[in-house]
Amino acid sequence: MSMHIGADNAEDAELSEINTTPLVDVMLVLLIIFLITIPVVNTSIQVSLPKEVNQIRETKPDTIVISVDEKGGIYWYDGKLKNSEDLLARLRKIATLNPQPEVQIRGDARADYDSVGKVVYASQRIGIQKIGFITEPPAKN
Repeated sequence: MSMHIGADNAEDAELSEINTTPLVDVMLVLLIIFLITIPVVNTSIQVSLPKEVNQIRETKPDTIVISVDEKGGIYWYDGKLKNSEDLLARLRKIATLNPQPEVQIRGDARADYDSVGKVVYASQRIGIQKIGFITEPPAKN
């Protein structure tokens, strides 16, 4: 065989197209490899998975937010309470609700532990089941 440079043959026009046969061969080999390795990736241990069941959810009661300022003042949402007896009276009302709402306590960082502890103790004494604390999230770097 010899190579002809600059010759105007009909063969040159046919050879100027891209040959896709090697591309198809590579794609078929990859397809076969994936078909063989996919069953290996799946786990071979047989387990009994739980079945999905739709259940009616109860509406969640509102949460009660009690705030304690740095001077020891107690607030029910935004309204200031007169004394700890007023707090106990309000907590008695919500303790009888079914489902019982959660009491969330917002304590000032400069407040005494005693002031926040009185709210926690009053909630426990009345029988509140869920008590939470609201804090500031840590600063992002």
